[in-house]
Amino acid sequence: MSARSVSLDVAIMGREFRVSCPEDEKEGLLQAVTFLDRKMREIRDTGKVIGLERIAIMAALNITHDYLAAKPPAADDGEAKARIARLNGLLDVALAQHDNLF
Repeated sequence: MSARSVSLDVAIMGREFRVSCPEDEKEGLLQAVTFLDRKMREIRDTGKVIGLERIAIMAALNITHDYLAAKPPAADDGEAKARIARLNGLLDVALAQHDNLF
């Protein structure tokens, strides 16, 4: 039998979102919301990154970097580095396209 799902209203950077998760994962989700909100506010408060989308991307990159740095190295470290380099290139292109908006 699957776990019962609950809907939660959460706020990230002052914006409200409704999310669903299994009831037994509610605490973890709330911790993730708090962590993400704090990271995004830290980035915003530096004044170097403007725009919610850019702040979210930078927060995602920072969190991902921290996660990958904490993990034991993969068997094929070269492949992981190449993939990260490709993703960074894609992010650079995406962000460059939005430079005209800000």
